[in-house]
Amino acid sequence: MSDLFLIYKNLTRKPLRLFLTVFATFIAFLIYGTITGFQNALDSGVELSADDRLVTVNKINFTQPLPISYVNKVKAIEGVQGVVHMNWFGGYYQDPSQFLQTFAVDEKAFLEVYDEITLTEEETKAWLQNNQAIIVGDTSAEKYGWKVGDRIPVGSNIFSQADGSSVWDFDIVGIYKGRDRQTDTTSVYIHYKYFNETQSFGGNYIGWMGVRTVDPKLNEQVIKRIDDMFVNSPFETETVPEKAFQKAFIAQIGNIGLILTSVVAAAFFIILVIVGNSMVLSVRERTAEIGVMKTLGFRSGRIFRLVLGESVLLALVGGGLGIFASLFAMAAINQSPTPLPDMLLDSAAVQTAFAYAAILGLVTGIIPAISALRLNIITALTRA
Repeated sequence: MSDLFLIYKNLTRKPLRLFLTVFATFIAFLIYGTITGFQNALDSGVELSADDRLVTVNKINFTQPLPISYVNKVKAIEGVQGVVHMNWFGGYYQDPSQFLQTFAVDEKAFLEVYDEITLTEEETKAWLQNNQAIIVGDTSAEKYGWKVGDRIPVGSNIFSQADGSSVWDFDIVGIYKGRDRQTDTTSVYIHYKYFNETQSFGGNYIGWMGVRTVDPKLNEQVIKRIDDMFVNSPFETETVPEKAFQKAFIAQIGNIGLILTSVVAAAFFIILVIVGNSMVLSVRERTAEIGVMKTLGFRSGRIFRLVLGESVLLALVGGGLGIFASLFAMAAINQSPTPLPDMLLDSAAVQTAFAYAAILGLVTGIIPAISALRLNIITALTRA
């Protein structure tokens, strides 16, 4: 009779308890998998940031503008490959409740600096030639049912036109995709020139600059030259690597990592108590059986391994089902339009989940396994 068969028989002797214990573990790892995927989606902006890309903003605050004249000055700095200026438009579609992440950009430089945005050759040509063109991410296009050739109104809750209207009309000339699966495809981009010519205030100012360097090794040198160039001016700058900028932007929301870790830790602690209690109760109910097994020649070490193996298998089954379900849950979430990149679990995260499940099984099973190991035959049979 194999040990695996004995473990299986012991696990299934109380089907209801088995189901409830596995279900509790399943829920914990479903939460873990989904939250990890959510964390990966939040971190994707940092992970996908180009090493050779910098962001230059007003030193006072990210929301303060910079003169557009700064762009050519930065382009002339040695080590700079390309510069694109960008403005936050504060967009919405049809109704202010339908938020649309909209940026006014230098149309040609934008595609050169942010080359993870992919358009067809025909779409690129149309984007560069039409002053009223707009390119939209495939996530937003799917959400609103847009297609190339549509003319759509985009409102702004910040800016207005000279005629008093806060709505601009644009021609969709391209639906871009991301080079990577987690590249943001919810944003839309318009021509800065058209925006600048039609807005009623704030002309010839930009929000920030995306700067591409010739080599990441030159980043520190370029950062110093940019900020030194504008020191003591009315519009001093602060330049940081794109990764650092993305991290700081996420940090403004709050310590998401701490919140998510706390939720997962709480779920695992509860499961630790539930599964541990279940295992202790299960072994206590089998005290007499363990005594008989020792009488028949089962060594204490083998019984120890049987009890511990039962706990580990229980945790692995529940954890595996939970992770598997979280993959389906994330796939369903990814199918619906959201402002976040795709939620994903890479192989390292899955391996980590199974490692946690194994550790959970070992921790919850070690005490009942030691009790079974030390159980005296006479004491066990007396309790029967």
